[in-house]
Amino acid sequence: MPPFPKLPPKAAYLSLNNPSRRNALSLAVLQDLRNQLHSFNTSPKDGKLCILPRFQPSILDKLEAAHAKTDPQAVGEYSWLLDSSAWRCHRHGLPNVLVLRSSGPVFSAGHDLAELRTLSHEDVERTFALCAEVMALIRRSPAPVIGAVQGLATAAGCQLAMTTDLPVAKAETMFRLPGASLGLPCTSPSTAVSRRVGNAAAFRMLATAEPVRADQLPAGSVDVVADDEAFEARIADLVDQFATRTPAQPQALGKWAFWTQASFQRGDGGDGYEEAVSWAGRMMALHARGDDSREGMQAFSEKRKPEWKT
Repeated sequence: MPPFPKLPPKAAYLSLNNPSRRNALSLAVLQDLRNQLHSFNTSPKDGKLCILPRFQPSILDKLEAAHAKTDPQAVGEYSWLLDSSAWRCHRHGLPNVLVLRSSGPVFSAGHDLAELRTLSHEDVERTFALCAEVMALIRRSPAPVIGAVQGLATAAGCQLAMTTDLPVAKAETMFRLPGASLGLPCTSPSTAVSRRVGNAAAFRMLATAEPVRADQLPAGSVDVVADDEAFEARIADLVDQFATRTPAQPQALGKWAFWTQASFQRGDGGDGYEEAVSWAGRMMALHARGDDSREGMQAFSEKRKPEWKT
């Protein structure tokens, strides 16, 4: 794999390294991705995995109890996500941003079909379970994951690209869910794609198996750039944003809060908005108590650059 551009401190590459197989998600590659994600999120303090909680609104009760120190179990489980000193202790030396990258003309061809045909049923199940685990680790990574999609992203490779927090691609880069043409619809990949591009566009991709250019996806789905130079510049700017310009702990808590409120379902005759905005108000109150939030507001008032704690 050719060397990628050097990253600043507090940033790291999440590498997809299988160029001879079009960066296919073989069992070994999925295991390597999981190991990397574990390494980047394992606390040096106690060896525990520091990832975001599940995106469930009821967890806010535990976060509030942890902040108020009224529930020792909640304090032990969530203090790293709420207290700046605990964050620094539990995530010392861990990155504040990850960049998922591969090399070659294909970002990822998805599952290795040649391998799948030779695996036992148990190993096929294991492969798909491991793939789901990797996607969940990316979604729940406290460090935002930038997807540097330099080439074709197809099937589970499309899922991988769309699971990242901020996918970046050139205008002509193709995204595809080809399974229907093989009699194996991309059911699992469509979960990430539908959440990124919306149900209508995702179902069209799922049903027709047709490739779609990045600049033909619904606006905002992917950060679209013009050429290789703009591609590298945009990735570098996003990395700098998360590594140096914004505090890590509020960013992580904000990521959790956004995807949790987005999961609110329609209520009795409503669209879930009132429930979501009420819940988010509690979340903002919790945000506002944090050291970095107080520093940010103070710096704004004093018209100076903030000195982040995390």
